[in-house]
Amino acid sequence: MKVSLLIALLLAGCNVIQKRSGAGGSSSALPSGAIPVLSGSELALTPPVQPAPSSTIGTLPSLAPLVTKAGPSVVTIKAFVRRQNGFGRGAFEERGVGSGFIYDAKGYLLTNNHVIEEADRLIVKLDDTREIEATVVGADKPTDVAVLRIEADKLAPLAVGDSRAVEVGDWVVAIGNPFGLEHTVSAGIVSAKGRTREDVKGLDPAGYFNFIQTDASINPGNSGGPLLNMAGQVVGINAAIRANANNIGFAIPMEMVVQLLPMLLRDGRVTRSAIGILVEEVSAAEAEKLGQTGRHGAKVLKILAGGAADQAGLAPGDVILGFDGKPVKDPNELRWLASIAGVKRTVNLRIGRGERIFDMRVTLGELSE
Repeated sequence: MKVSLLIALLLAGCNVIQKRSGAGGSSSALPSGAIPVLSGSELALTPPVQPAPSSTIGTLPSLAPLVTKAGPSVVTIKAFVRRQNGFGRGAFEERGVGSGFIYDAKGYLLTNNHVIEEADRLIVKLDDTREIEATVVGADKPTDVAVLRIEADKLAPLAVGDSRAVEVGDWVVAIGNPFGLEHTVSAGIVSAKGRTREDVKGLDPAGYFNFIQTDASINPGNSGGPLLNMAGQVVGINAAIRANANNIGFAIPMEMVVQLLPMLLRDGRVTRSAIGILVEEVSAAEAEKLGQTGRHGAKVLKILAGGAADQAGLAPGDVILGFDGKPVKDPNELRWLASIAGVKRTVNLRIGRGERIFDMRVTLGELSE
């Protein structure tokens, strides 16, 4: 009898978000292939640095110095919902516990959207045992990212590393609160990169996923905690596990978070752009016809009437090979690039049609909910 493989978001019972009113605005344009360098409360990637000094136990290096330095930056997030008792009085009831981490000394934290979704109250517990009420600055369900803020001093932010530089086989450390066990540390390696919703079944079909897969043990309660490289920099936000599997966890790469953060800080939400098409993978025969050595690109399956692609003259069967100067690996990558490029921004698409390859300019529309 085969055992079903289920995908469980960490903290499955903690479906909580505090919604921000008056959110709106369009996403800002991002140069093709670029990761913005931000300042202040906007996330900035930390240049590569030498690994944190480590002591040794026998011949094995110790992670204790790294963990000691990172520990004060990792927080426990308690989500509460308001319930009415039999006397008609409201009372807060704890819905679940997750993790998060401080990325800015001004009190900004990152966590998962599913940790705080629909919460009426959020309490952040710091490493020094202080408990402080948090507000939601912005949240994005399709990527499962949320930004919180607390009013507190003497905060220790974590440095943010470049998740693009992470390689399969690199050592990583996860810190969080599995099963409510605060500041639990586990270590392992990056076991794969680029895991999508096709690889991690059971996730929101409308979501955007490009997970780092790790065998560092993570469990319910680790959601929102940092995945650290050996320099003590955050390269991912722990987000999901594969039920019934041994030590297979998934983290949102910080590359994605960095690109979303300006919109979350400014508008409280992400307004996505769109080409106005449905796409599928390129077949081997279609790739050969276009002279490709691999099945790269995204084949246009359907044109949405009145959308950006319809107005630009795209046709079903076209293969999109490039987006604004960046080669398109597959439909998932095209979907992500199109979504963050910016509403009303004009981009250049590299198109394969039959045996012909040419460029086409498309002015992106707004992605409908």
